[in-house]
Amino acid sequence: MSSSQRGSTAVRRVPSAVVRPGSDAAGGAITIYGCGPDEAALFEELAPRYGVRARITAAAVSEATAALARGTGWVSVGHRSPVSRATLVALRSAGVHHVSTRSIGCNHIDVGAADALGITVETVAYSPDSVADYTLMLILMLLRDARSVLRRVDDQDYRLSSTRGRELRDLTVGVVGTGRIGTAVVARLRGFGCRVLTHDSCPRPGADHVALDELLQRSDVITLHTPLTEDTHHLLGRRRIAALRPGAVVVNTARGALIDTAALVDALEDGALGGAAVDVVEGEEGIFYSDCRNRDVGGLLPRLQAIPHVIVSPHTAFHTDHALRDVVENTLISCARHERERHG
Repeated sequence: MSSSQRGSTAVRRVPSAVVRPGSDAAGGAITIYGCGPDEAALFEELAPRYGVRARITAAAVSEATAALARGTGWVSVGHRSPVSRATLVALRSAGVHHVSTRSIGCNHIDVGAADALGITVETVAYSPDSVADYTLMLILMLLRDARSVLRRVDDQDYRLSSTRGRELRDLTVGVVGTGRIGTAVVARLRGFGCRVLTHDSCPRPGADHVALDELLQRSDVITLHTPLTEDTHHLLGRRRIAALRPGAVVVNTARGALIDTAALVDALEDGALGGAAVDVVEGEEGIFYSDCRNRDVGGLLPRLQAIPHVIVSPHTAFHTDHALRDVVENTLISCARHERERHG
């Protein structure tokens, strides 16, 4: 198990919630790291409603910036910044007892170290519709070869493609992971009339649940919505990718390391797969969210992007106004609630 997943029993998940603002009880104080302008504006607007004092900084959380949290006890971090043991030690020295990440996953945090230091780690949920909508868009774009069509039109080439698209109603879609996002994807797929198979370690009643290898062998489209853990690292490795149906397409809007990128690139270049759409990739850190136009990013990403039937986007599926408001509100709600509980 990776260090970021050790001690995962200490992780609390904060669901989307409705809490009446304006409580007379003090809501505590929180230091919010890595805060962009739109996030900062929302935190400044909403924090007073929950009685929370928000200390906002654009700086990423690190050993060097841990002292900014002194006197607050709570910190909020983004998914872009790794939170190492050394950073957690520095935060604990500053009096921090709670780390809340503005994301559903926490694989960027050394949870085992946090547990050993007595720091609670908490994830914050947001509306699953942002990622579910984006997932459906990627599936449809792959099936209609939208990337090539749009590129030709940009070059004023208006001829039809020599290859016809496929319709979802004729296909079987395998959804791996049926949490809030995976379930929202399944609900959308039902409207297209396709056959839906699901796989999850905790299957939900009523779903057409099958073993993972069976799902992969029977599906024309595979979409991943499972957390990244030791057990799911390279969930789609070379063996499983080789076992996929000829012409199958793969979509990943969860975490990059769920797929063995080298094996995926080889299968795509060999023509064994019909395409892939990835909003997350291994090694995206330091590349995604940066302007790399005058930089050699190296690794497998350029090779992946050079394949015509591949769509790459920079970890943007969650990036909606609704999801942002959910994250900010639920961060503040959790801080206010737990501070009230701590002080009776």
